[in-house]
Amino acid sequence: MSKRIQVNDLNVFYGKFKAVEGISMTIEPRSVTAFIGPSGCGKSTFLRTLNRMHEVIPGAYVEGEVLVDGDNLYGEGVDPVLVRRQVGMVFQRPNPFPTMSIRDNVLAGVKLNNTRMAKSDADALVEKSLQGANLWNEVKDRLNLPGSGLSGGQQQRLCIARAIAVSPEVILMDEPCSALDPISTLAIEDLIEDLKREYTIVIVTHNMQQASRVSDKTAFFNIAGTGKPGKLIEYADTTKIFSNPDVQATEDYVSGRFG
Repeated sequence: MSKRIQVNDLNVFYGKFKAVEGISMTIEPRSVTAFIGPSGCGKSTFLRTLNRMHEVIPGAYVEGEVLVDGDNLYGEGVDPVLVRRQVGMVFQRPNPFPTMSIRDNVLAGVKLNNTRMAKSDADALVEKSLQGANLWNEVKDRLNLPGSGLSGGQQQRLCIARAIAVSPEVILMDEPCSALDPISTLAIEDLIEDLKREYTIVIVTHNMQQASRVSDKTAFFNIAGTGKPGKLIEYADTTKIFSNPDVQATEDYVSGRFG
């Protein structure tokens, strides 16, 4: 199910402003890749180019290629809606649909894709997705209650269940634990470890310990100054980035000397 992502010389623009410059990298299937770096260096912007989510901002466009198993997401005639079904996104703050039940939240993406299902099939998908998000046992007796009634950590896992219900091949996570307490953060980290058996996962995090715990590879981004584009400085196995990086700026950042 999971896919390899190949990025070739990617530049990201908002109008005339170049936000990210010259990124080339390969993200392996069934792995967790962490993006780290100071605020404003283009991590989240780049993450959003991997499912064309940045295009919701007027004037945004890219130069270069993003290939998922060889298919260019920015190829002529490619439907961004289909891209976002293939490459799911979990956001910084849990965002269940407040007027929907837990069950309907899980099925929201499936219904958006106009997929008609028998009730028994829908019930099975809800259970499978909530099991996949390690939430089923906590909510199975209250599926018809609002998703907004769950705790923050449960809401984030509900959003992950919603993302995996549409059978994506890649899951992007933009600081998924930044609004959560330590116990909920641990639950999400354990879940990420489980999910990488089936999915390619990319996570943006400001938590260095989290990056070192959950990721197989780490990409360090930085920016030369205000108004300059973000750049990929170093990309390697996580153990190397945190113990023996090649670039001094990487070592300064992971050791807390700046950022």
